[in-house]
Amino acid sequence: MEDEHKNAFIVLMHGDREVSTKAMARSLGVKTASPCDAITAEKHTGYKVGGISPFGMRKPLPVYIEESILSLPKVYINAGKRGLLVELSPDDLGKALKDPTPVNVSREG
Repeated sequence: MEDEHKNAFIVLMHGDREVSTKAMARSLGVKTASPCDAITAEKHTGYKVGGISPFGMRKPLPVYIEESILSLPKVYINAGKRGLLVELSPDDLGKALKDPTPVNVSREG
């Protein structure tokens, strides 16, 4: 995703939910937040859409995580390729991502 200034960021969300762009913009203190197009997303992350992972991105991006994910016993997260998932505890995910910022931005998809 990116804000109106084209600053890119990653949001980790439940697979059956979507990011509320209005709530995300409020969390960031900006006017708008929106999904990147596929070309821009690949440019920022080095991954193709459908296989974007918060690990090993082309350049470091801020990572936000839907707060309710942190209370799950385990999470499955994209490992950089479509269909390639890694299972982690939320604690291990937080350590691996160097404490992503919790946000409340989910909406039904």
